[in-house]
Amino acid sequence: MSTATVPANPRSRVITASLVGTTIEFYDFYAYATAAVLVFPVLFFPTGNDTTSLLSSFAVFGAAMIARPIGAVIFGHFGDKFGRKATLVASLLTMGIATFVIGLLPTYEQIGWWAALLLLILRLAQGFALGGEWSGAALVATENAPKGKRAWYGTFPQLGAPLGFIIANFLFLGINWLLPHSENPVLKSEAFLAWGWRIPFLFSAVMVIVGLWVRLKLVESDTFKKAETKGTIRKIPIATAFRYHWKQLILGTFIMLATYVLFYLMTNFTLAYGTKAASLETASAAAQAAAEASGTDFNAAEFAAQFYPGLGFGYTDFVLMQIIGVVFFGIFTLLSGPIADSIGRRKLLLWVTGVIIVFGFSFNMFLLPAVDPKFTGALVQAFLVFGFVLMGATFGPMGALLPELFPTNVRYTGSAIAYNMSSILGAALAPIIALWLWSAADGAPGLVGLYLSAMGVLTFVALIFTPETKDQDYDDDLGRGVSTQQ
Repeated sequence: MSTATVPANPRSRVITASLVGTTIEFYDFYAYATAAVLVFPVLFFPTGNDTTSLLSSFAVFGAAMIARPIGAVIFGHFGDKFGRKATLVASLLTMGIATFVIGLLPTYEQIGWWAALLLLILRLAQGFALGGEWSGAALVATENAPKGKRAWYGTFPQLGAPLGFIIANFLFLGINWLLPHSENPVLKSEAFLAWGWRIPFLFSAVMVIVGLWVRLKLVESDTFKKAETKGTIRKIPIATAFRYHWKQLILGTFIMLATYVLFYLMTNFTLAYGTKAASLETASAAAQAAAEASGTDFNAAEFAAQFYPGLGFGYTDFVLMQIIGVVFFGIFTLLSGPIADSIGRRKLLLWVTGVIIVFGFSFNMFLLPAVDPKFTGALVQAFLVFGFVLMGATFGPMGALLPELFPTNVRYTGSAIAYNMSSILGAALAPIIALWLWSAADGAPGLVGLYLSAMGVLTFVALIFTPETKDQDYDDDLGRGVSTQQ
């Protein structure tokens, strides 16, 4: 029985480096997600059809998820072979540069469809970077955690998700408040569409500088150094991962599936559904104003034929409601860590996933307009709070569980591939499938909820076949191999 290693990095440095980095990464990701709903359909995909423009914007949003497994393989290779520190710095720089350049892009009106192509390329770069970011941050936290507190430490990189959401959306809210539409607060002003939306992307440069400063102070964990000393570092970590740990790769992918689908339904889908006009008249006025802003023609008859309703909340009101929910996301992310350390990751996640399955059946109950309009806001707020509570409870333990499925010499590669392959099955497809189901049901969200429940069933099955990892000793699980040449 090995003794626990003394962490190579002080607790404050570990927590700060894992938290600050993922906060910046998720901030960048959310900045795009918000713009994908608010401005990109108008400025980069002006097809003349509201649904087609939104679908095009979501398709580019989802394209980043396809790039994430590639980033997982590349960053995982270097992280498992040469160490976690340099890899984390590289992922942060890649994400930061791509996000900053998005803020400088010309629009469709200026260079035509080249604008959409450039946006796609930069979005792929964002996804590539995030593919390596999460696992590295999770490993910094868990490989430096005291004995018995690995899940607790693993929640700090997870906390970057709600913090990034809050920062990005408060910034968008502030810009929207400073640059309001003169006639209708539901519409975006010319100043917001012209340059206001660029500010969150450009602001990311400041946050990246802070993150780099913190991460450059890290040293490698003792667990990784011991793997180097014992000669278990592999020449091609991905080959080892697929040869010896393919079952863990599959299980990890499906363990994350319900989390990803829930996350993007609670953020992207609810924003699109909540802020879409509840009446044809209001929607038609907004679409006509958007068409005029982008210099395209507006066909009222065609628009009416493809219109389906939302809830009609103003953007500011709905995002504030989301932020309230995300506060609970953060709280329950932190609370999930000590619980997972106490009762185990698998047991906690089985309970939470079961509730997620049931939650999927409640969409029509909470998200359809109430008979009395004054109750609609209360129902939607309750839905957001409950959904984000579940999100925190399922997302928090993943920072420990996925890395624990793999030994030290392929831990970065294995956890990154599982996490990001799930992003294709969940996050890349969720906004598009949800939008299609929403339109197919003529604006009712019930089918979207059933989709969440179905993905929850797949996660529940994966958890049944996954062993408990709470008592795994990192120092006793350095991995196969006796030299770096194997």
